[in-house]
Amino acid sequence: MSTKFKSLYFLPVLLVAFVSCKDDAKNEGNKDIAQVEKIPGIVLENMDTLVNPKEDFYNYVNGSWMKNTEIPEDRTRWGGFGVLRKQTDNDVLEIIKEAKEKNAYAEGTDQHKALLIFESIMDTVARNEAGVAPLMPTLEKIQNIKTIEDIQTVLATETAASAPFMGFVSFPNLSNSEINAAYVSTGGLGLPDRDYYLDQDAKSKEIRGQYVDHITRMLQFVGDTEEEARKTAETVLTIETKLAEPRLDKVESRDTRKFNNPRTIKELSAMTPAVNWTKFVKDLGITKTLDTVIVMQPKYMKALQTVLKDTSIEDLKRVMRWSTVNSAAGALSTEIDQANWEFYDKTLNGAIKQRPLEERALARVNGSIGEAIGQLYVDAKFPPEAKAKAEKMIANIIKAYQKRIEALEWMSDSTKAKAVEKLDKFTVKIGYPDEWEDYSKLGVKTGNSYFENRTAVSEWAFKKNMEEIGEPVDKTEWGMSPQTVNAYFNPLFNEIVFPAAILQPPFYNYTADEAVNYGGIGAVIGHEISHAFDDSGARFDANGNLVNWWTEQDLKNFTERGDALAEQYSAIEVMDSVYINGKFTLGENIGDLGGVLGAYDGLQMYYAENGRPENIDGFTPEQRFFMSWATVWRTKIREDALRTQIKTDPHSPGINRAIQPLLNVPAFYEAFDIKEGDKMYLAPEKRVQIW
Repeated sequence: MSTKFKSLYFLPVLLVAFVSCKDDAKNEGNKDIAQVEKIPGIVLENMDTLVNPKEDFYNYVNGSWMKNTEIPEDRTRWGGFGVLRKQTDNDVLEIIKEAKEKNAYAEGTDQHKALLIFESIMDTVARNEAGVAPLMPTLEKIQNIKTIEDIQTVLATETAASAPFMGFVSFPNLSNSEINAAYVSTGGLGLPDRDYYLDQDAKSKEIRGQYVDHITRMLQFVGDTEEEARKTAETVLTIETKLAEPRLDKVESRDTRKFNNPRTIKELSAMTPAVNWTKFVKDLGITKTLDTVIVMQPKYMKALQTVLKDTSIEDLKRVMRWSTVNSAAGALSTEIDQANWEFYDKTLNGAIKQRPLEERALARVNGSIGEAIGQLYVDAKFPPEAKAKAEKMIANIIKAYQKRIEALEWMSDSTKAKAVEKLDKFTVKIGYPDEWEDYSKLGVKTGNSYFENRTAVSEWAFKKNMEEIGEPVDKTEWGMSPQTVNAYFNPLFNEIVFPAAILQPPFYNYTADEAVNYGGIGAVIGHEISHAFDDSGARFDANGNLVNWWTEQDLKNFTERGDALAEQYSAIEVMDSVYINGKFTLGENIGDLGGVLGAYDGLQMYYAENGRPENIDGFTPEQRFFMSWATVWRTKIREDALRTQIKTDPHSPGINRAIQPLLNVPAFYEAFDIKEGDKMYLAPEKRVQIW
């Protein structure tokens, strides 16, 4: 993972992507892709016009697609994002193939390094011949540990990437976003979320048992007997449970203020005296003198002291051994990679078949040195006219958003002025960076194995990140490569970012009518703008600092409206006895609601300036706007994946994103003449308006 990706995703509440990164794609989407290319805008064949839009708007727009679409075996969900990601992957793979055939890039260039990483992943013969041998030196160092001090030395020098027990990272200071600060974080866990360790329902207990079985299986690959492996697995679960309990839960983690805990090294040492923090910092390769670090979770660091003090050295080594194997599994033999997939994708998410190797290889290249490939993608696939039109749309929606803020009845003029200031200072990034990442110091070279390349990327990224401590923040950097189908708001930069790959159908088609584009990418733009004013983003000021700019009454009004929206979503049962967590998903739900409203107003402003078009296919522009929004979120998902999403993903399921925001939008009722008694009707007093 590159430095910038690691930094942006390190604090999950800070980078708010508008779509879950876990969505996936496959060949079966080619039919959808072809339809989009032939018919700009709404694909009528995907609708079910026998359904009454007043009763079931989702299936009115998507019903035929839902009936005729099967989730591909190697995917856990399928929808508009999956189709576009598959198309984008195909485009990039074709670019890579052409570059390899032409031998287009010289040794040492960034693009050549990306191709070498890709090829080393694809070389399964070499990976299988090597087996677990590349991992054995680190496992031997773990085995030779005798003391707590030995543990922290190995943690700092060998296993910093897998970060068992604690992590260390550079990131913009929450109180002064112009300077990078050092953060001490919780360590990694083998299960996806704290709740997997603590929930006592039958499914959670079943998963914990399957996790123990998985660890037992994986450790036998590195020479443990089944008996030894199972003992380690049970020990790991016990210790990881102790390390899971004191963490902030997923709802608490939405409050960024809880992470902003500056402490001197002396104060940190008092929390966790078992760690020699001065030596640990030095072992990490940090040459600067650190007087202060930001301790993200003080309660955890105190609990870590108890674990380190009361657990035997041998049991702590077992955790390190498992963490090392687990983090490296995807870079070893195909048998180990397959076993890793069987737990994390098949067991936890219901996947039936592993994705093609070339797609997995591409994902790993994108996640490590993505901008090297991104340059090729932009040159081949991103038309200048797409960027120009998107820039105009964004400016229009920001203007519409400002008018909405100025018209709010629940907010005072002084707070409105601060909100407008935040809009005025937005940085908007579209398509690709003005300056590309420099990978010249990355030690990827011809002849390296995949494991060696992976290690080189990890060491390069970590060293670069550590060197940034105390240095000015480079706000020109991007947190996603251009070939990423996603978008994000970063509160510390006060920026909204739209990579090139998302500026394609079904989100955006510069040849389609404005209603479709405003209902697609326009609402995405509005969604990212809204993240600046959601329950987390609203804690940051116009300069990206964690500063309260609200009056007490305005904040109370805002919180009450957010609570009402959370209550709406918490009432939604997505499967038997499984409900959306409205508090956990609140930021994304505010983003969806604000995004639809801002984009709708932006569309009306566009029509006021450019004239109102005729109906298309019998639908008014307003109807096509809302239909476009529902098209974007059509999704089929496996039951296990849905359960995992509810536990771990701050985004609501696709069908709920498509419909629930619209129930709060008066213009939706007008567009489809929805009245009391219709299933799509929500009484006015129950509707929520925030922005």
